[in-house]
Amino acid sequence: MKNKAKQKRNTRIKGIFILLLVPITITIYIATAIIWNEIQSSEIVHDITKVAKDVPNHLGDMEVPKEYIPIYEEAADKYQIPWTLLAAHHRVETRFSTMDPLLSPVGAEGHMQFMPCTFVGWKHPSCGGLGKGEISEKEKTNPATIKKYGGYGVDGNGNGIADPYELTDAIYSAANYLSQNGASDGELKKAIFLYNRSDEYVENVLYFYHQYEDERVALEHSIESNKKEVLH
Repeated sequence: MKNKAKQKRNTRIKGIFILLLVPITITIYIATAIIWNEIQSSEIVHDITKVAKDVPNHLGDMEVPKEYIPIYEEAADKYQIPWTLLAAHHRVETRFSTMDPLLSPVGAEGHMQFMPCTFVGWKHPSCGGLGKGEISEKEKTNPATIKKYGGYGVDGNGNGIADPYELTDAIYSAANYLSQNGASDGELKKAIFLYNRSDEYVENVLYFYHQYEDERVALEHSIESNKKEVLH
């Protein structure tokens, strides 16, 4: 009997505790909500939030390596496309060749990330699927083989080899690809999309392209202004 009475008493105490706990919890919740709203409306938090939203647009931005610009310009001039477009692709594909290794999980190779079948040509007997193929290294870098199978690989430095892992060859090859797919006619979005069929990829490349174009125009304007000052 004593145990039953004790159990009833404990149950009653628990019930009272729960009844008291509910309004306390509600009060704490309301107070927290009010305080949080006050904090969010403050100028400091507004500024911090604004900066946080801006971070994704600028996180990881990198300046174009100056030593690469002459290569971009030469390739762009040959294939009649903006050199800043090549710089943007290089930035997105391998962060200006700082990616290690220069080989993607699906098999894209080199500084500008060409699938072997795109570099050598889809007419190669082994090509299919995503375009990895079974192409020997000798075939992969042979300009005659590339011409035979209709690939985009280019011997940019004139040493008789078209190598996606050689920077000049890779950039010339990318220029060739972009030019043949619309960039030389001003169809940049089309060319970028065909390079990598992703809307997000197109947005990323265009973001850096416009950034580098703005920097190029500003630099040219500054040089022109300095020339005029010297002449006067």
